[in-house]
Amino acid sequence: MYKYTEFDTAFLAERNRQFRAQVERRIDGSLTEDEFKPLRLMNGVYLQLHAYMLRVAIPYGTLNSAQMRQLALLADKWDKGYGHFTTRQNIQYNWPKLRDIPDMLDALGEVGLHAIQTSGNTIRNVTSDHFAGATGEEIGDPRPVAELIRQWSTDHPEFQFLGRKFKIAITGAEHDRAVIKAHDIGLRMVEQNGQPGFEVLVGGGLGRTPMIGKVIRDFLPQADLLPYLESILSVYNLLGRRDNKYKARIKIMVHEHGIEDIRARVEERFETIRPTFSGVDQEILADIAEMFAPPAFRNVSEAPFKAAYHEDPVFRSWCDTNLSAHKAEGYAIVSISLKKQGETPGDATGEQMRVMADLAKTYGHDELRISHEQNVILPHVHKSDLPAVHAALKEAGLATANIGLVSDIIACPGMDYCALATARSIPIAQQIATRFEELKLEHEIGPMKIKISGCINACGHHHVGHIGILGLDRAGVENYQITLGGDGTETAALGTRTGPGFSYEDIVPAIERIMRTYLDQRENADETFLQAYGRLGMEPFKTALYEQEAIAAE
Repeated sequence: MYKYTEFDTAFLAERNRQFRAQVERRIDGSLTEDEFKPLRLMNGVYLQLHAYMLRVAIPYGTLNSAQMRQLALLADKWDKGYGHFTTRQNIQYNWPKLRDIPDMLDALGEVGLHAIQTSGNTIRNVTSDHFAGATGEEIGDPRPVAELIRQWSTDHPEFQFLGRKFKIAITGAEHDRAVIKAHDIGLRMVEQNGQPGFEVLVGGGLGRTPMIGKVIRDFLPQADLLPYLESILSVYNLLGRRDNKYKARIKIMVHEHGIEDIRARVEERFETIRPTFSGVDQEILADIAEMFAPPAFRNVSEAPFKAAYHEDPVFRSWCDTNLSAHKAEGYAIVSISLKKQGETPGDATGEQMRVMADLAKTYGHDELRISHEQNVILPHVHKSDLPAVHAALKEAGLATANIGLVSDIIACPGMDYCALATARSIPIAQQIATRFEELKLEHEIGPMKIKISGCINACGHHHVGHIGILGLDRAGVENYQITLGGDGTETAALGTRTGPGFSYEDIVPAIERIMRTYLDQRENADETFLQAYGRLGMEPFKTALYEQEAIAAE
């Protein structure tokens, strides 16, 4: 993984020193909140419902054990003992005191972390596949490219005051675990005649007007990436709407002008910008790539794993749901669920963070990942170590065997924390998870992506959930709309609204009716919910939702 240079360290220290002075001026009244707002946003500090919130970037979701321990320190020393991992591979601290935030930033800088560009109308944290460098299905590890983009975009003078926030995601695998089609720019590593490059998509995004990104280049040579990204951003910065913040995203620009017109403008701009890139960026990329060399994988017996798998049903259940295939023989990718039934999705205590850090150091080649699905990944674990890993996770309350199942829910903080939210998200996620644990139906239902947002901004990705839930305010009462058929993978699709929304009390029973309809009407146990929905369409689910509700009300 990338290691900070002396320049990086000095840059961050100076940035933090400046912000410390700005905080002192806010506290003594020299700066009003309106004057302070743009300054704090540049440093990842939000003002939420009850307190300030600090959002820390975890670049492309990659951490080492020292960094995870430092995140635990921040939780315990300056917050309420926990942090919240987000869909942008960040971590949020919801209860810091403003005076303490400069100390938190300095502590982050000690381990090569920061909060720059985690907010504001700029290029946000570049996200990537959380299995990058571990899965055998990828062309190459996308994280060196993500790091190059991070370095290029950080404090880029042209792109600090865009019309709106801007999000970039990259994957090197055929199976998309980074939701690249729902980003302002999505990048997929491809090859053409042995030459590395990218398929480039623009204009994706969720929120108020959800759209799937469109291909602007089906093959872009690797050497052209930064000038091409700069060309896209330049066109957006000049042409994008600034008269209405709800129409200021690049997706609206692409929609209003059409992909052909935008492609022509970008290509014209690219012809001007490309000659200004001397190739130094590719030299930097080569240096970065050396830091992402795979670890020295071990070649030892898998006997301890095989014995435990056959003898311990609890361990076997966890393996069947939480392990994924690794590119190296004898290894597995371990997904640690932060979705224990009844808990807040994405939350981890300081002690749990330290446990995960210790496991990464001892068994995982000192590497962890944060997924956009709000879980933690140990990307490189030898199978012989899995019984010990599972035992430690179990003791820490982190061994929930539910990855990809009903209770593995994405949920934004909702109205419990967020000043923009119009409904609660966390309690709904907790109630759904608890209900299906009671029914013991999770494993029978199989693969299921439930995603919940507490407002139209869609931080919970509800548009691309197999079942999406959107919480809204209807005359002061929480109302929850349901969408079906969304997909956040390489076959990305936006969900379709079922009809009128449901009250806070009725939304969980409504989800249960959807699940029972699926179980009743699927062809066999191998037909997933998404496949059954594609075959059956909306009608049987609408019937279950609304006709049964009407009967129950009589």
